Amino acid sequence: MLLASFFFALMNVTVKFLPHIPAIEIILFRSVFSFIFSFLILKRQGVPVLGNNKKLLITRGVVGSIGLITFFYTLQNIPLASAVTIQYLGPIFTSILGIFIVNEKVRPIQFFYFAIAFSGVLMIEGFDSRIDPLFLGIGVTSALFSGLAYNVIRKLKNTEHPLVIVFYFPLVTIPIAGVLSYYFWITPEGWDWLLLLLIGILTQFAQYFMTMAYQNANLAKVASLNYIGIIYALGFGFVLFNETYNIWTYAGMLLVLSGVIMNLFNSRRGRIN
Repeated sequence: MLLASFFFALMNVTVKFLPHIPAIEIILFRSVFSFIFSFLILKRQGVPVLGNNKKLLITRGVVGSIGLITFFYTLQNIPLASAVTIQYLGPIFTSILGIFIVNEKVRPIQFFYFAIAFSGVLMIEGFDSRIDPLFLGIGVTSALFSGLAYNVIRKLKNTEHPLVIVFYFPLVTIPIAGVLSYYFWITPEGWDWLLLLLIGILTQFAQYFMTMAYQNANLAKVASLNYIGIIYALGFGFVLFNETYNIWTYAGMLLVLSGVIMNLFNSRRGRIN
């Protein structure tokens, strides 16, 4: 999950470098790369590309696509750290929905630790006038559908190869993004092509490691590791986009890390007991 978070952070930065390309078009290029890459590897390994539980796989593709499209729109229209912190509502939705969807047991104290981490996210977010209420709503929607997608991945734990789950993401997304891109198309030029290719490569690695994590570990534990990505976002935002922060931001970072570490410790102790 740590590897997945790092690759996702690099992908987010690359998207920010393409503000002139519509988000849905970036998603189309990203999905085409993921589709080809996943298909070739599955064929090479002799794994049936269409999987077993097609209904759940398509569901994962649909909710994942909605989550990705809404996230990219926030990523392009508000500061990097702000877009990522709103997205970090996802782990909260993941754990809560996991109670009902996959019967995941979450110790009551873990909700307290999540609250600590999320309070840190709120401190980092602060009162940012650059965030339009519309994009705030879109960001929350993205987090909700991400939580749904992660739970579907867990339900597919015993029936599907990780790459099959990854494959269904672009399989469902390409038709949706293709139709929408037709109305907003802007032809990439020069370095745009390299950046689009890089987005596809980074996403493929991130999706694969994330899928493995959610298939093989406690949802609450894995979800908490998502918060490490806020450190990446703050650092990249400062270095690459001159996003500055105050003392409250660093206090929020401390709260986020504290909540993650305490939740990890509690999850491990629960398994030992």
